[in-house]
Amino acid sequence: MFARASFVALMALAIACGPSQEELDAANARASELENQLAQARAQGEELQGQLDQLESQNGALAARLTALGENVSDLEGQNTRLQQALEELRERERQAQARLDTFRNLIERFRSMIESGQLRVRIVRNRMVVELPEGILFDSGQADLKDGGQETLTEVAGVLGQIQNRSFQIAGHTDNIPIRNRRFRNNWELSTQRAVTVTRFLIAQGVPANRVSAAGYADTEPTAGNDTPEGRAQNRRIEIVLLPNLDELPDLSSLASDDE
Repeated sequence: MFARASFVALMALAIACGPSQEELDAANARASELENQLAQARAQGEELQGQLDQLESQNGALAARLTALGENVSDLEGQNTRLQQALEELRERERQAQARLDTFRNLIERFRSMIESGQLRVRIVRNRMVVELPEGILFDSGQADLKDGGQETLTEVAGVLGQIQNRSFQIAGHTDNIPIRNRRFRNNWELSTQRAVTVTRFLIAQGVPANRVSAAGYADTEPTAGNDTPEGRAQNRRIEIVLLPNLDELPDLSSLASDDE
């Protein structure tokens, strides 16, 4: 009996000393709250991870765009450089064209009195300036020796040519298409060439530097008028003094040269 009574007393004491129902309910409620907070934290973590993944994707796309933009900028810089080079080349061609125009105008002005008197004319042939002297002023028909009047004319011409700096001249002889054959010349090629040489030698004797003049004969291959009339044939019998282009006025063909040259 005493043992049973003791057990009952101990149970009563244990029940009396344990947590109350309110404390258990409060603990359960706290546990539930913590579980909810944990769930919310996990949800927020997943949301933040999603945002992070999105940002990383955006960063990757942005990096790709920046790379492409860098390439585009590089391309634009290259295009700009090429345009600048083209612009400089255009300006240089304009400068050269203006210099040629100034030379042409100056040449006409210096030869004005001779042009007006009919001793010569100045014209543009294949984009080159040409001083043209008729055969009748310089030579007798079929001959290559200068007449006195021709020497006077060429003396004036030499004075003008000597003042044109940094230019070379080609002296070109031309004939009509009437064949010639005499003791001195077998054909018009020989006649036109000898006339060109005669004029060249005379200009050199008058002070034109020898390294700036050359001679060539064209016979009847480059007429300026028809050969079917006396007037046309007279125009074709002539001496031309051609102002040759400078090297810096010619196109650069160095890229066409082979590697072994």
